[in-house]
Amino acid sequence: MKDNVLEIKNLVKDFPGVRAVNDVSFNIKKNTVHCLVGENGAGKSTLIKILTGAFTRTSGKILLDGKEDVAKNPKDANEKGISTLFQELNVVDQLTVEENLTLGIEDTKLGFLLKTGKIRKISEVLKNIDPSINPKERVGRLSVAQKQIIEIAKAVASDADIIIMDEPTAALTESEIERLFKIIKKLREQNVTVIYISHRLDEIFELGDYVTVMRDGRHIDTKPLSEVKDRMELIKMMIGKTVMESYVPCESICEDVLLDVRKVSNHKLKDVSFNVRKGEIVGFYGLVGAGKTELARAIFGADKYSGSIEFNGAMLGNAPDKTIDAGIAFVPEERRTQGLFTLLTIKQNISAMNMEKVSRGGVINSAREKDVAREYIEKLDIKTDTMDKETALLSGGNQQKVVFSKCLFADASLLILDEPTRGIDVGAKAEIYQIIRDLAKEGKSIIFFSSELPEILNSCDRIFLLYEGELRAEMINGECIDSQEIIHICTGGVC
Repeated sequence: MKDNVLEIKNLVKDFPGVRAVNDVSFNIKKNTVHCLVGENGAGKSTLIKILTGAFTRTSGKILLDGKEDVAKNPKDANEKGISTLFQELNVVDQLTVEENLTLGIEDTKLGFLLKTGKIRKISEVLKNIDPSINPKERVGRLSVAQKQIIEIAKAVASDADIIIMDEPTAALTESEIERLFKIIKKLREQNVTVIYISHRLDEIFELGDYVTVMRDGRHIDTKPLSEVKDRMELIKMMIGKTVMESYVPCESICEDVLLDVRKVSNHKLKDVSFNVRKGEIVGFYGLVGAGKTELARAIFGADKYSGSIEFNGAMLGNAPDKTIDAGIAFVPEERRTQGLFTLLTIKQNISAMNMEKVSRGGVINSAREKDVAREYIEKLDIKTDTMDKETALLSGGNQQKVVFSKCLFADASLLILDEPTRGIDVGAKAEIYQIIRDLAKEGKSIIFFSSELPEILNSCDRIFLLYEGELRAEMINGECIDSQEIIHICTGGVC
């Protein structure tokens, strides 16, 4: 049809032993924001990789502007007018911002880069999104959010007819997200179609014209967002069941203080003091840059600080190995680069923080290692056909469960969770929330850092609000909590 920019007909993609995309058919209309949702493992990423030429389809058809025109590779997709912004960052830290923006599309003469209008145009797009980023700055010195903005600018400046955005707001602040949304809406006005993938359902309802739901590799439904009643209806389509989203008070909290933090300060933190009791889930909420990761790393001993941190009656220092030995485990924000050995198997990752339990005399007991892996795969419902699969091949939610398994096997009595649900779907999020609650019932303590307010309100017993490295307020969950007041405080408003 003339108003369809893409028509997907009976698309199938098989991998050895797995059908990742199973007879999928739907259309994407021109000049719309078409949202694609589903759990990790639903087939979204595989579908996008077929559209962009990274994967070859097994069968089926893809029509671009009414003509069967399948991209042979990602470069060919770009030339056909399909640009993609992936969730995993694809920047080179050693290059400048300007060099990253033009990487792969440089204009040269005799081996020298030419200063063409292409560079000026992309730099102008970057300036419109975030004027604070210096094009001459080395990318390795930028934050994760700023690196994400560089990729967004490159995609927006590509003059594509279709721009695919995979979790583009995962590391952005509220103001950066607002700017991005304005750009997306402007793109739609300029006859650009945006395929938008996100696990943040509020974004789907705010931006989307249409939504396609996938589950287990199949197409469940495609409909206008105006016909979707609410987020719970969308969640039910995504996972096939209703997920409860509400705070359940923990009955296992005792008065014994496990962790006592006093006047902790460093390059970001300013006299932060709080405590955590045994069996308690303590939440820290703040926008990107509030100091959440810095506080998590200070407690874990990865960053230097002044002040004192006492755990189980003993003082902690700046040594993560001793922190682990004391009974503290850390689930970092960047699970792929900091939380996992992605080239190692599930089995090898789970035992990595407590090798003494699976070895004797420096020799690994393979049978014991397998028993441990089997136990945690079952306990945390890690979806895999074998414990010998490389963790890089798992979905985001299942990778995060492997990180949790590794921490639990380390016999930790305190878990520090930094954005533990970042980039995973609502079904996997619900499973992670349940794991956290079950751990608290077992008497373990949790410190939960997040920039998503709903998950803090639904999971934590006490909530601390951070702004620019300062602890601005403490709230008891279950009492009257005003979400608008929280946002007011976390954006610099006076308590």
